[in-house]
Amino acid sequence: MVHCSLAPSQVSSPVRHRTVEEIWYFLRGTGELWRKPAEVASGTVVPVGPGTAVDIPLGTHFQFRNTGTGPLEIVIVTMPPWPDGDEAVPVPGYWEI
Repeated sequence: MVHCSLAPSQVSSPVRHRTVEEIWYFLRGTGELWRKPAEVASGTVVPVGPGTAVDIPLGTHFQFRNTGTGPLEIVIVTMPPWPDGDEAVPVPGYWEI
């Protein structure tokens, strides 16, 4: 489990995971999350904010951004536990970084 914070107007790097799945629970702030299953041509964007819970299935391409004026804070649970630094693989993103 990890606590993640993204500053206002920031965009995460787009990635997919090699071996783990995640559940995210948003604590504070507002933003958007893009997710694209590996086998489809395009993904979907969903609004996120306090109380929103989402899953990141294995192999899903994803990226998120902060659209608010304060930090976007998330608690992330990874299953199985995070293995090493090579887990996140860069992918083409939805938003420019």
